[in-house]
Amino acid sequence: MSSARILDIAVLIVSYKSAALTIDALRSLASERVTPGLSIRAVVVDNASGDAAHVADSIAANHWCSWVTLVAAPRNGGFAYGNNLALEHAYTEARPDYVYFLNPDTQVRSGAIGSLVRFLEDRSRAGIAGSSFESHDGTDWPIAFRFPTVFSEIDSGLSFGLVTRALRRWVIAERMENHPQSVDWVSGASLMVRAAVLDAVGGLDENYFLYFEEPDFCWRAQRAGFSTWYVPASRVMHIGGQSTKVYSVIGPDRLPSCWFESRRRYFARRYGRVRAMGIDLTAVIACALGLFQRTVRGRRRTAVSHYIRDLLRHSIIWPSNRDLPSLRTFLPPRAGKVTTRPSRTA
Repeated sequence: MSSARILDIAVLIVSYKSAALTIDALRSLASERVTPGLSIRAVVVDNASGDAAHVADSIAANHWCSWVTLVAAPRNGGFAYGNNLALEHAYTEARPDYVYFLNPDTQVRSGAIGSLVRFLEDRSRAGIAGSSFESHDGTDWPIAFRFPTVFSEIDSGLSFGLVTRALRRWVIAERMENHPQSVDWVSGASLMVRAAVLDAVGGLDENYFLYFEEPDFCWRAQRAGFSTWYVPASRVMHIGGQSTKVYSVIGPDRLPSCWFESRRRYFARRYGRVRAMGIDLTAVIACALGLFQRTVRGRRRTAVSHYIRDLLRHSIIWPSNRDLPSLRTFLPPRAGKVTTRPSRTA
């Protein structure tokens, strides 16, 4: 990073019934604000969970008011909505050089933010950089991801070792080496974005209430000419699942409806409606075969409960599920244009 210019980093945290975790995340950010060459500020959005007063009291008690802005969302519009609301407020204060999406159930380790910024500063066409993770007990989680495809649907449906090895080029989760690697997408739990990416593609798509926002966003950035990278020098502790479970848990083993709705939108936007129908039919067949082989092997209880039924119910093969709303996102104001509320696409 150049010593001649101070880079403005806007950190976005969306909290929903996770006030204590959010305060711990902010505490870890406070230690990083001494990083040379960086000016780090944060926008916290309470997504209408009722925790705003608790978070506000903690911000005041810790004397963070000079660099933390708290926003109480008028409704719980989902993860993408909350982050776009945070973006809107961040840009109202000043146009940032970089935007850092951070989950509330994380704590950044020393140098985590600076490592991501340095990496992006050194590579002009790298638009997005994600961290390596460790669990609460310190266990490594060095994972990034490939885009979902029909082959990854076959792999996850069959869930059979021989098939996974044959389709390893398309398996979504990819174990990373201990050096920077270009990837399809990275976890939104710790994701640094160059401002130019937001200028080109906007923020997250609010049509995703939860799930699939990150692959959609990284795919749109890729189409605009920006690459996504895994940067292991940036280390973040991620408890995992704490920031989403209150949105989504409906049973011990069953996926929520919003997961299937987001999956449907992703495949339809990425591949078109007709190909998405084919992917759904292929996935149903693969899941049925996978369920059969697990039943024969006495492993039926490892299957996701009601998966085939839910997949069919939410599939784009049904005319009632073919509505595909246009991208709805935050669009940064144009340079030099005065605005207090950046526009969003219809």
